[in-house]
Amino acid sequence: MTEQLAGKVAVITGAGRGIGKGLALGFAAAGACVVCAARSQPQLEATVAAIQDAGGDAIAQRCDVTDAAEVEHLFAVAKARYGSADIVIANAGANLERRPLEDSDPAAWAQTISVNLTGVYHTCKFAIPLLKGKGGHIIVIGSGMGHRAGGAGTAYSASKAGVWMLTRALADELRPHNICVNELIPGLVDTAILTDNERPANPALSLEWFKQPADVLPLALFLATQPLSGPTGQSFSLMRRDSQ
Repeated sequence: MTEQLAGKVAVITGAGRGIGKGLALGFAAAGACVVCAARSQPQLEATVAAIQDAGGDAIAQRCDVTDAAEVEHLFAVAKARYGSADIVIANAGANLERRPLEDSDPAAWAQTISVNLTGVYHTCKFAIPLLKGKGGHIIVIGSGMGHRAGGAGTAYSASKAGVWMLTRALADELRPHNICVNELIPGLVDTAILTDNERPANPALSLEWFKQPADVLPLALFLATQPLSGPTGQSFSLMRRDSQ
């Protein structure tokens, strides 16, 4: 373990698996106390157990980010356990409708928007009272598909485009409070959200860097340790420039 984030409290959504789990493990190893949130209690408990086995401090809180009351309760739990929060990572995401718009299911389309965009809104909204007065960092996990049209489906692309603009607008709102809001674009990461067709057949020959969740950690740590005067309202990407 390091002391890079000693004394800091991080709240991470979608921490049961994939990128969120990788960030939770990494932030705990850097000295932060971590509030791990996700819908799956068994996955959350596995993440927390791994952190505690390594000597870290973490708790699990089941939370569906599409439910405002559950997200509000998440931050109440963080405050009750650790007193406040310093870093919030809005990572929970889904892609439930990849078909062309004409063939899409309205319910699956709306649910993707609900998780990816409204879930980030809920996370940011209820994080602000804990960050105000002391400052902090909100890191939103975005996507290159929110910056250009691509093959991820209209719901996913539209939701991530909304996240991009939400990041920029919220950064302006929170600048006077020394709360930095930035988007982290991980690019192609080996997680359960990918379909078999979206995984490179031969990662060694792929033009895109096919990452493991741990590969996203250094950029997240960089953002979480920047001065509270900035940067803010920016997008930081691990993708190739022409893939963004």
